[in-house]
Parts: sequence; structure tokens; C-alpha cells
Amino acid sequence: MLKDDLTLEDEVTTAASSVQNDNGEAIYPVSLELANEYMDQKASAAVKIAFGVMLCIMSPILLIFLDGANEAYTMSFTTNQAMMSGLTALILMVGVAVALFIVNGIRLKKYEPLEKEPLDTAYDVDGVVKEKQAGFERAHTRDMTVGIVMCVLSCLPIFIALILNKRAEFGVCLLLFIVAIGVFLIVRTSIIWGSYNVLLEQGDYTRPKKAVEKRIGGIYWGIVMAAYLLISFVTFRWESTWIIWPVAGVLYSVVGMALAKK
Repeated sequence: MLKDDLTLEDEVTTAASSVQNDNGEAIYPVSLELANEYMDQKASAAVKIAFGVMLCIMSPILLIFLDGANEAYTMSFTTNQAMMSGLTALILMVGVAVALFIVNGIRLKKYEPLEKEPLDTAYDVDGVVKEKQAGFERAHTRDMTVGIVMCVLSCLPIFIALILNKRAEFGVCLLLFIVAIGVFLIVRTSIIWGSYNVLLEQGDYTRPKKAVEKRIGGIYWGIVMAAYLLISFVTFRWESTWIIWPVAGVLYSVVGMALAKK
């Protein structure tokens, strides 16, 4: 497996060696074989990365549930036992998610030039990519719609719990579960759709936006991740802090468009 990965990386590196166009701009040639390889790898990684994100969102559910159940009912375990069981589940789920992120990040790292540098695609690449994008468009629209609707409606369990005078903790658990599934759909389809945009240099991968990504992308998302974890663990409001990600995404798009125009 490692030998295959190294061989594939050598092929990608060779295929993506930079050349210069008439304006002296460094560009990367993309063959049809490399394009298909990239789309297949992104589609495979999309499910795993989306599953990792889902695990992160769902990780505090058991902790919150046991805490609420321990206070609402007479349970056979102590508060400390409930806390330790919930924290153990949280750590294990986050650990699996981090492992998925690292493994798939390493596998996709070889394709970074495609996502960060101007491309020179072979004459048949655009047609094949556009055909695949058109075939996936219906599924992409469906998953994005369902995912967003689930995130919007996820607050209903809390409202229902309050109306019925039930403990809010159980509503929070259901909220996180619904959000996790919705985000899974959004992340998976966005990664696959993004692979088409990368090869066509459209959407978030136009050449001006790539230049912006090089300047601020890594720092920006690193700060967002640190802020999310810090706020979540300090406030323990996991049912609310997930909103940081869509807000950060919108803000990043605004900042990116502003800098791309300069």
C-alpha cells in the first residue's frame, strides 16, 4: 500500500511539474489520467472526512445524555461514573475523527498543486469533468438542500422539550444528532463538488482566489479550529458552538472576494 502511494505520488509530481505560460506565470499541466485519479481520490476521501466531522459533532452526545439522565432519574451509576463514561466516548470519537483527517490529509497532500496553482488542463479534461459534474449536480443539490434543512430544523427538539417541560439535555442530544447527519451530507457532497471546481478552476478555485488561499487560508482555518475547540470546552455549549463553522465559511468567502479584487 505504501509502495503504491509513493508510486502514485511520483506520478502526480511528474505530471504536475510546473511550466510557464507566455506571461511567465507558473502553471501545472493536468492530463486526463491525473484528473480522473484526483476525482476518484477525492470522492473516496469525502465519505471518510465527512464521517470524521460527524463524529466530532456527535462526540458529546453520550456525555450530555448521561448527565441529564443522572439528574432526571434514579440511575445505578454515580455522577462521576457518568462523567467518565461520557468523556471516554467523546475522546474516542474525536480520536477516530482526527485519525481519519490525518490519514486522508496525507493521501490527498500530493494533489495540493492542483488546488493551489494555476492549471493547464489537457484538451479532453474539461469535457470529461463537466460531464461528471453535470451527472452529479442533482445529487449535490439534493444533499445540500437536505443537509441545510436538517441543520435549520435541528433546534426543534429543544423547543419541544421546553414546551413539554422535559429536560433540555435530551433535546440537545437530538439536536446534535440531526446536525451531525446534516453536516455529513453537506461536507461529503461539497468535497466531491469541489474536486470538479478545482479542475475547472471555477467557484472557490479561480486563479485570484487561489492566490488569496495561499496568503491566508492555513492561518484563518487554524484560528477558527482553535476558537471552536476553546469556546466549546470552556462554555460546554456544543449545541450552539457548531454555528462557528458556517459563520466562518461565509466570512472567509467575503474576505476572499475582497482580497481577490485587489
